[in-house]
Amino acid sequence: MFLNVAAGAAIAALVFAIAKYGGIMKQDAGDSKMQEISKQIQEGAAAFLQAEYKWLTVFVIAVGAAIFFSDQQGLGQNTAIAFVSGAAASAVAGYFGMHTATRSAVRTTQAARTGLTEGLEVSFASGVVMGMSVVGLALLGLCIFTHFYAPNFDAKGLENVLGFSFGASSIALFARVGGGIFTKAADVGADLVGKVEAGIPEDDPRNPGTIADNVGDNVGDVAGMGADLFESYVGSIIAAMTLAAITFSGDENMKSLAMLPLAVAAIGIFASIAGTFFVSAKDEHGIHSALERGLIIASLITIAGAAALTCFGLLEFPEGVVGWKLLVAIVSGVGVGVLIGKVTEYYTSTDTKPVHTIASKSETGSATNIIAGLAVGMRSVALSVILICVAIFAANWAGVVEGGTSYGVYCVALAAVGMLSTLGISLGIDAYGPVADNAGGLAEMAELPPEVRERTDALDAVGNTTAAIGKGFAIGSAALTALALFAAFQLRADELLVAAGASEINLSLTNTEVLIGLLIGGILPFLFAALTMEAVGNAAQAMVEEVRRQFREIPGIMEGTGKPDAARCVKISTDGSLKQMVVPGIIAVAAPIVVGFWSVAALGGLLAGALVAGIMMAIFMANAGGAWDNAKKYIEGGAHGGKGSEPHKAAVVGDTVGDPFKDTSGPALNILVKLMTVVGLVFLPWFI
Repeated sequence: MFLNVAAGAAIAALVFAIAKYGGIMKQDAGDSKMQEISKQIQEGAAAFLQAEYKWLTVFVIAVGAAIFFSDQQGLGQNTAIAFVSGAAASAVAGYFGMHTATRSAVRTTQAARTGLTEGLEVSFASGVVMGMSVVGLALLGLCIFTHFYAPNFDAKGLENVLGFSFGASSIALFARVGGGIFTKAADVGADLVGKVEAGIPEDDPRNPGTIADNVGDNVGDVAGMGADLFESYVGSIIAAMTLAAITFSGDENMKSLAMLPLAVAAIGIFASIAGTFFVSAKDEHGIHSALERGLIIASLITIAGAAALTCFGLLEFPEGVVGWKLLVAIVSGVGVGVLIGKVTEYYTSTDTKPVHTIASKSETGSATNIIAGLAVGMRSVALSVILICVAIFAANWAGVVEGGTSYGVYCVALAAVGMLSTLGISLGIDAYGPVADNAGGLAEMAELPPEVRERTDALDAVGNTTAAIGKGFAIGSAALTALALFAAFQLRADELLVAAGASEINLSLTNTEVLIGLLIGGILPFLFAALTMEAVGNAAQAMVEEVRRQFREIPGIMEGTGKPDAARCVKISTDGSLKQMVVPGIIAVAAPIVVGFWSVAALGGLLAGALVAGIMMAIFMANAGGAWDNAKKYIEGGAHGGKGSEPHKAAVVGDTVGDPFKDTSGPALNILVKLMTVVGLVFLPWFI
């Protein structure tokens, strides 16, 4: 029954997304100049995704074929079909969300001509389309493959369903890395030459990199973030289901525990839909509280629904499993997800001490600005990690049974499901930011009245904070999801080893193979971050040279009589990002396979090392980048001399360093951790 309910909730999410999209398209798209600029952004974003998806199609076919012809290794046709479907579902969700965002921006700009409230309604509706598309397609795919492959929720059948998660993970990595390289190459090129060298405003129509910068906001922060959280959402649910099947194998009530993650996800969808109706603001001071109100209401509804499932006899659990303790695990995930967002907000918001400190350090130049930003990013790791530890401790406590079967790892996975249960609205809040940012760019390029830009800037200022919160939320959920997948890896490895006549996996630190794997896993996030940072630098260098060339060679460009070649800049970012994403992507997939063939114990160490180092690096980079960005925004608001001052120039340099931190390397690291764990789990039969 609950499988059908979950499928119904997924369909409801997709219907709601389509309805929201229809409502957006009915809005006024502005005058012909606004529409012309918007069309350039739409075409640039579509061209990038089409080129990226061509590369990904080759990868998916190659990996799908390897899985298809691995019948003897326990994979085969079913896993291959699920893998291709997971990749396709993630790609469709990303494309539809990006398609909506690029059409919503111009309508947000036009709505802002009327008022702030109208602009918020359009931009938030666009974000909700992304959020509901992700949860709808993800949950529907899981329900379909569970129905066909694991109707009894057995571990072997769910192993085939894991292919769906692997497909989603593959798309997520390349979408995040490719989109992140694109957006930051364009952003860095446009900022360094336009704002610092030429002294013209951000989003000035004379800057040929401006269109590419606006395209990048969509392919990186909408399609890329959507793919990232699609993967976490799927991974957390299938990990919890797999852990239930393995831990309580043979118990007649095991199905209830396996169905619970699907039921919680279904409740979260309906709660998210309800929460969207509470998002409205009368002025710029109420925007953030309006978005937060919607998320809090959705979270409370989810908790109430989870309480009904676990505490009032709707499901019959195995002996020793206590319903209210399961609720504790779910609530720990929901609560910590909200709290991580608040911690991230403190370290990255324009209204808080850490950002003001970075801004004040800009008085003495770029070096002190960068030192302060690095310190803020490093300090921010502590509280976020402590909160993740609290969620793990509370969830594990809920699963400890004296004298019976302990199921703490299942409860940790359930906490991850709880954290991601309201993804429909939380991703909507995050994805609204790039739309507001694009709306401001359109207002500047279309030379609209100053009050329109002021309204879009108010929306964008909150959008910067919500984007930073979204990254913190994504990293926190990635930590719990990867931990749940790691637990499933260990239990499944034990099963396969015992079946093969060997002893269970030894993950003790006294095992040399584990220690070697741990160290290799620890260096991978650093290597991955270095490669993605270098990729942004290489692509940005080409962009800087192109923008300089156009300023130098196109007659009348600075006077406004010559037209910049924006399409050339979009092509440079597209070509550069697609070439540069290949090596990091290969490392993420190949590393666990190579180590796994050598030693399953070493693979366990590798996954553990990557989890610890990767999550901490991701939090540090994302928060440092967000703080640098808003320190610049704070100065642009009039502090420390305002726009054009020496502190502003120093802050622009800091923000330029922070851009690949927060939008490329940092967010991609949490995907690296999850993808490697999924690869290790899916291909485990190859190694034994």
